[in-house]
Amino acid sequence: MYVAHMVDAFVRLVCPECNKEWEDNPADLQRLRSNFSCPDCHATRRLTEFMRTERDLEAVKQFQ
Repeated sequence: MYVAHMVDAFVRLVCPECNKEWEDNPADLQRLRSNFSCPDCHATRRLTEFMRTERDLEAVKQFQ
């Protein structure tokens, strides 16, 4: 019997203010155009501004 395993997806985020880098599950993130705050310095910007690469942005779009 074949059992499929779900691979956990992740995106890389970086704060445009303090440069903190971290990873998060794209399914857990808010809408791309909503405000998002850095967990360290609490800078608030649109979530899209925290995406480290275009690939990360595309991954989040797939989950929304």
